[in-house]
Amino acid sequence: MASSESANTELTVTGYIQHHLQNLTYGKLPAGYQRHEAGGVHTLEQDTWTFAHSAEEAKDMGFMAVHVDTLGWSIFLGLVFAFVFGRAAKKASIETPKGMQSFIEFVFEGISKVVNDTFHFKSNFVGPLALTIFCWVFLMNLMDLIPVDWLPLAAAKLVGNDHLYFKVVPTTDPNATMGMAISVFILMIFFSCREKGVWGFVKELTCHPFFAPKEKWYLNILLIPINTILETVSLLAKPVSLGLRLFGNMYAGEVIFILIAITFGVGFFVGILGGVMQWVWAVFHILVILIQAFVFMVLTIVYMGMAFDSHDEQH
Repeated sequence: MASSESANTELTVTGYIQHHLQNLTYGKLPAGYQRHEAGGVHTLEQDTWTFAHSAEEAKDMGFMAVHVDTLGWSIFLGLVFAFVFGRAAKKASIETPKGMQSFIEFVFEGISKVVNDTFHFKSNFVGPLALTIFCWVFLMNLMDLIPVDWLPLAAAKLVGNDHLYFKVVPTTDPNATMGMAISVFILMIFFSCREKGVWGFVKELTCHPFFAPKEKWYLNILLIPINTILETVSLLAKPVSLGLRLFGNMYAGEVIFILIAITFGVGFFVGILGGVMQWVWAVFHILVILIQAFVFMVLTIVYMGMAFDSHDEQH
């Protein structure tokens, strides 16, 4: 849907915004479901896996629906990262680095310094994890700088559907950000159990932050449930805050780009003002893109450090 179509009426503006915020969703609609199409209402005779034609259909597809655009772009950008860094590694030389090798060494050294300053344990896993997270999240965030209509319009023309839903910024989808956050959370649990043992991990949840001395052991009957509640809430809050922080910042930035794009359909002078606003916001948003990737990486390193850290129990 082009931005020039979006400023005639309030309904059109609303539809334009909703269209750009809706993912390309593939899922199952049950038998008997009534689909509202251009030719009228069509009733499905059997369970059907299909692409959603509206936000309502995407919602009705339920939990098992897949956001094809989010998965496609995130996987594609992950492959781009792997290809570029892998190619640079193969061509790396001990001579003075040039071009892409110099840039990649700059990124690698910067992330290595952050890891060394933040993570004080021995691990061959955390460093590569931090590098992958930063570069992958940064590339996904970077898609936000592409004008909001370009890729959706190209995809719509390619498939012959002018109303195709197509979001190109994976980190504006909470499914992507929460998926990454939950993956980090699973790694936290795994390394906590590996480094401290399952019993040691359980003790962390039940013996902190309050624990009575041995001579008053009976107080732990009350303290252990309180500790468990506090530590469990704190533990579960980590992936939630990690995923929602990234999603919230990127989603807000995407909405502002969409609102600015609406001005291009209002008139010549307003369109010029919109171009200036878009440029200013893009320059500012570069910082947001970089900072959010950095914050996600740093928090991941901190959480991994907490997983490796073993409290010295004195009881």
